[in-house]
Amino acid sequence: MAGSSQRPNRHSRTRSDHATELAEDYVEAIAALVAEKGICRAVDLARQFQVTHVTVNRTIQRLKRQGFVDSEPYGPVMLTSAGRKIATASHRRHETVSQFLIALGVSEATAAVDAEGIEHHVSPETLAAMDAFVKAQTTSRTTGESA
Repeated sequence: MAGSSQRPNRHSRTRSDHATELAEDYVEAIAALVAEKGICRAVDLARQFQVTHVTVNRTIQRLKRQGFVDSEPYGPVMLTSAGRKIATASHRRHETVSQFLIALGVSEATAAVDAEGIEHHVSPETLAAMDAFVKAQTTSRTTGESA
């Protein structure tokens, strides 16, 4: 079968993307909650992700083992420097994908939801192309040129 040698690599990347997706979502949410409220608690994450406290606590423990958060029982959840770095990168990816979809004519509400899934699976090459497209669209709008 032509091209079958690429399949394992493609699927391997997808599995890897799924493995990091949850961690990225959590650290991004923690950063947003701290920015908004000054503090992030497990109850805030449970509410945001619509999951149980048990699920949140297990995820926080995994993030602690990975070195992304610090937390004590019943205390706030705080990002480590590694966690902040991932949260910032994830937020930037989300914004780039969202702005790209909006530039294509997708509504802001739909773009925000769709970007949440796409951001974890887009390659750096594709993300750079999306960013360049958005910047070109923005430049052409401000200078009055047609894209």
